[in-house]
Amino acid sequence: MSPKLIQAAITVSAIGLIIAHAIWPEWKIDGVTVGLLIVAIIPWLAPLLKTLELPGGWKIEFRDLQRAKEKANQAGLLSPSSAIDRSEVYPFELVAEGDPNLALAGLRIEIEKRLQQLAQLQGIDTKRSSVGNLLTALSRTEALNHEERGVLADMLNLLNSAVHGASVDQRAANWAIEVGPLLLKTLDERITEIQKWN
Repeated sequence: MSPKLIQAAITVSAIGLIIAHAIWPEWKIDGVTVGLLIVAIIPWLAPLLKTLELPGGWKIEFRDLQRAKEKANQAGLLSPSSAIDRSEVYPFELVAEGDPNLALAGLRIEIEKRLQQLAQLQGIDTKRSSVGNLLTALSRTEALNHEERGVLADMLNLLNSAVHGASVDQRAANWAIEVGPLLLKTLDERITEIQKWN
């Protein structure tokens, strides 16, 4: 069943319950009705919200990291998992289970190191360049195409929020372990490719 059909089914069901609740007066319009109305509109608000927390501690988190993975894959920034040497373990993978924030911060550092290497190979001054400036400069030299630059900028912004103390759960650390090596492998291959041309 497609997400749109699921959204429509939830909305129609919740509205049907509201109508039934209004038809039978013994069902007073109260917190139940309001709750059902919220359930009816949440599926339509999902693309606009990052997190929604309702009374009672019910929290809905939407998958920004998963979207970043999908965009990176579409842009060709994720090597096939079969190409990854699993004997090599990145530092961020070692801390992922104990500290998801540190894992995402570690992945961000690894990405930035590779962007600096790419920039140096292109003759770009990296001493005072922010990551955003590096991405722009790499795009200008065509070491990264426009789509790759945008995907990496979005991903680095997400990883920055972990660096600055955003609440991160274990799923984010698992995401770093799954996506990080694939992305770093692609960037390493890009570095090797440019080194051959220099």
